[in-house]
Amino acid sequence: MIASVRGEVTAIFHDSAVVEVGGVGMRVFCTPNTLAGLRTGGEARLATTLIVREDSLTLFGFADDGERQLFDLLLTANGVGPRIAQAVLAVHQPDAVRRALAGSDVAALTKVPGIGKRGAEKMIVELKDKIGPIAIGDGGSAGVLNGAWQEQVRQGVLALGWTATQADQAVAAVAETIDGETPPVPVLLRQAIRLLGRTR
Repeated sequence: MIASVRGEVTAIFHDSAVVEVGGVGMRVFCTPNTLAGLRTGGEARLATTLIVREDSLTLFGFADDGERQLFDLLLTANGVGPRIAQAVLAVHQPDAVRRALAGSDVAALTKVPGIGKRGAEKMIVELKDKIGPIAIGDGGSAGVLNGAWQEQVRQGVLALGWTATQADQAVAAVAETIDGETPPVPVLLRQAIRLLGRTR
């Protein structure tokens, strides 16, 4: 089990980053929110979960141990695989996921691509009593990413399965709603996903 990796970030893709550890470049699949905090050439420490399949070894990375623990918990729900669990964390902050499960908020969970009403209800039944203490507040979000928020949001939308055209349209629509200070990237990404959800 690889619980974490620390090293220089040598490459960043739309769905993953390469972190060099002891001369070995490890490709780590991350949510757009986590990727937004990485810089090529900088050092990073990512909490990780290794998913072992017959034909592959896939490493998923997270900004902190708490997010990884929630990912691991989501995987225990019947029918939830790594991609769905990662999509949940791309759409919602960890505390928001816990509140949705504790409060039986089906609507919040169905905002995640790949989760329908029945799937959300099953997740709630299976995980509601396992999520532990829940933070009070609005769920907060990471600080503003200086610079190209548009590209971060676009890449996040693409990573969740929409087309390049849809991603560009969503970014343009979100940009039109900004008046004054730019909100944090996770907030903008969730707004783009909501807009796209209406057109599906």
